[in-house]
Amino acid sequence: MKINRGKEIFSSRYYIIVSVILILMAILVARVFVLSVLQNSKWTGEANEQSTKSIYTSAPRGNIYDRNGKVIATNKQIFTVVYSSSGMTTAQINDSTRDLINTLQANGDKYTDNFPIKIDSNGDFYYTYDRKIQNWLKKNDLPEGMSASQAFRALRKRYKISNSVSRYDAMTELEDDHNLTIPISAKTMTYTYTTEKEQFLSKWGDEKVSKAKTAKSCFAALRKYYDVKASLSDSEARKIFIIRNEIATNGFTRYIPITIAKGVSNKTIATVEESDIKGASISSQYKRYYPNGSTACHIIGYMGSISESETSYYVDKLGYSSSDLIGIDGLESSYESSLHGTAGVKKIKVNSAGEYVSTVSNTSPVKGKDVFTTIDLSLQKTAETTLKSRINSVGGSCQSGAVVVMSVKTGEVLAMASYPTYDPNIFAGGISTKAWKSVQADNPRDSLSPAPLYNNATKTAVAPGSTFKPITAVTALECGLNPNRQIYDKGYIKLGGHTFACSNWNDYGGNHGSENLEWGIGNSCNYYFFCIATGKDWGTGASLGYNTKITVDKILKTAKEFGLGQKTGIELDESVVPLASAKRKMAAQKLSAWNYLYGKAHTIFPEKIANDYSKLSDELDLITGWIEENPSYETICKRLDSKTDIKSSKIDSVASALKYDYFIQAQWTTGDQFNISIGQGDNAYTPLQMATYISALGNNATYNRASVVQGVEGEGLVDKSSDRRKINVSKSNVKNVIKGMKRVTESGTLAGVFSSLGVDVAGKTGTAENQGTPQPKSEVKYVKNHLSSLNSSAGSKVTWSQVTKIMAQLMKSSPSRYPSKDDTVDDAVMKASNYKITQSMIDSSKGSYDYYSWTVTMAPADDPQIAVATLLIQGGYSSNAAPVNKAIIAKYLKLYGSKVGSTSTTDEDGTTKAN
Repeated sequence: MKINRGKEIFSSRYYIIVSVILILMAILVARVFVLSVLQNSKWTGEANEQSTKSIYTSAPRGNIYDRNGKVIATNKQIFTVVYSSSGMTTAQINDSTRDLINTLQANGDKYTDNFPIKIDSNGDFYYTYDRKIQNWLKKNDLPEGMSASQAFRALRKRYKISNSVSRYDAMTELEDDHNLTIPISAKTMTYTYTTEKEQFLSKWGDEKVSKAKTAKSCFAALRKYYDVKASLSDSEARKIFIIRNEIATNGFTRYIPITIAKGVSNKTIATVEESDIKGASISSQYKRYYPNGSTACHIIGYMGSISESETSYYVDKLGYSSSDLIGIDGLESSYESSLHGTAGVKKIKVNSAGEYVSTVSNTSPVKGKDVFTTIDLSLQKTAETTLKSRINSVGGSCQSGAVVVMSVKTGEVLAMASYPTYDPNIFAGGISTKAWKSVQADNPRDSLSPAPLYNNATKTAVAPGSTFKPITAVTALECGLNPNRQIYDKGYIKLGGHTFACSNWNDYGGNHGSENLEWGIGNSCNYYFFCIATGKDWGTGASLGYNTKITVDKILKTAKEFGLGQKTGIELDESVVPLASAKRKMAAQKLSAWNYLYGKAHTIFPEKIANDYSKLSDELDLITGWIEENPSYETICKRLDSKTDIKSSKIDSVASALKYDYFIQAQWTTGDQFNISIGQGDNAYTPLQMATYISALGNNATYNRASVVQGVEGEGLVDKSSDRRKINVSKSNVKNVIKGMKRVTESGTLAGVFSSLGVDVAGKTGTAENQGTPQPKSEVKYVKNHLSSLNSSAGSKVTWSQVTKIMAQLMKSSPSRYPSKDDTVDDAVMKASNYKITQSMIDSSKGSYDYYSWTVTMAPADDPQIAVATLLIQGGYSSNAAPVNKAIIAKYLKLYGSKVGSTSTTDEDGTTKAN
């Protein structure tokens, strides 16, 4: 019975198991039927999608034309060597890449070498990223090994940027106002080169490579990772890594060919096509070409390589090749998406290793869209040639400048020149280190040092001088000034211990006599403008009878309406300095007070405070923080005694200086109204803003957005009507101002220049001061050369050996305060002299900046069609800029007659074109 029962149980379990298996098999068969038959199309499509990849072929870049259809930027067809590692073994890739580089070297062809590990003449390995940081630090006279945050703080201190300014705004000020290129992220306070190195190490997918501490260990890890033969030297192995690096940048897309060399010789073409260098082939591509060389370079911009940090955006997201060049500046950058075009797409199937299997489809690349500018190439060449000639003629400190030519009726920029220039062709195939150095500022310590890449027309914002006076005149007229009201020029006005004078008084002790608006503008009489800017005849004390009180805020509001202190809207990078304000003046005076105290620190504070930068800064911040409150002299004395460590013997003199030289001066006063009214003070505008303002004035107070682009291919002309607005001032007031500007060219400072032009011109000149002190390229050399005269002036006997010894001590004890020898030498020589030598003594032989020279014009005066604004940096007197305006207006009249857009132009070659 037991046996039978066991058989029964066994039999029962057997049938259960078999049943379960049969059921599962039935489910499986059913599922297979559904997937392979009923859902065949769906899953086949998804399978194909997973194995289908796209190869993008770069499109020819769109052309850039002037307003008459002349080519400014185009492309040249060149032959390139491309390489694909698809379907190759590691050994095959190693052999073929080395053979390819050796072939290019033998034929004298340049090739892409972005591999950031190099070997010097001593056989030592180094990262190019680290070397770039070292070179940048050296160029800016900062010690080797300084961290990004330390370097940033040092530059802030060097260029006297207040600690109250955010690091983002400080970065902008350093780059825009001081023309520095700073490879530091304001967000993370790390070198951008360091970030790129981290991205380089992480892209290989090997832990030993990513964790390599040095360039040598990384190189060794790569040799092992790619199984490079031990018999190969490091220099030969590096040839392999040059191309391996490009392959790695493309990530898992091994099927995408990479460009190794552009514009190769016929010998290389033949060698590659006839040899069996596996993976290498010849391809036809395009190279950016600028047929006019440096002409309009600051408008066009230039090309550059895609950096490691930009790879994810351009390569991964937009489908660019890692070897593609992109627009870095100018229109090449702002219209990158249009100019770049649509890449050709070749869809292929690849296996799980990312290797090519077959081609699915292929579409040809579509050329980028052409961009049509507002520039007249003939007028542009005249502007550039004349500007350069004039700068060279003025000579001396004048080494740079800018001119903007604008259509009064439309706001279109007909020409925009900045000097010095550069040839964008040097960037078209990737720029060498030597070429890059040639376009940098010669003296980074001097904010006015000429910099070829810097567009002075859109980025140099400086005081406009008397070219601002028409703004004051418009405001006064709107407040009720009678343009015929006579005001007698008494030469100067005494106010608050300061003398505000006319040029005739300053130069000759004379005056302009009796002035009305026309002659006040025509003679550029400061005294007249001081009066109309305040509504008071300061000679008689009589009111000028305005129906609305005139204020500095109203003057600045008018300036804003005419586009000053605002972005113009042009399709290029531009800088804007905010309009003058009580807040800006307060901040400037606070910084001046801080620097005054800092310069006297060792004479007014105990050494324990003066030598401790952190404690000293806290005390100076505390003291200068009182400036907005503007306490009495007695209160300042009490606070200095009770709340600071200033020596008791120095409290009276320091309190007096703070109160009367800084605190009182920080308040918004009538004196500021005087200065603002004549274009001095905190006024600071770019040549482009000035041209926009003069155009609006000549256009019956109608403002147009500045533009350098007419349209884009396939998109039609740019509609700018929405950017046009009427300024709320009367036409009669505008006419009265232009009448005064016409007087300038008839009997004023421009009479000698424009009398022979043959057309009436309205204009204004401006001579603006720059209060800064030029800094030598090397402060150390400067101090060493002047040490003898400094000792003589101070009655000291400091030796250079003493200075160098103290410099070393200071830099060691306080590296953040003294990051470089140039930042240390002044304090060292003062300390060595027991502070008999002062900072003012040290700076006394550095000289001063020459004036900014401005001329703004519109022509013809009675129906303006063209506005020209010229700035010569350190150009001396205003009339020095005027010949540039004259030459441009003469060329314009030759090309267009009296109206742009309504006639045809005849070029020098006799070709007639419609406009």
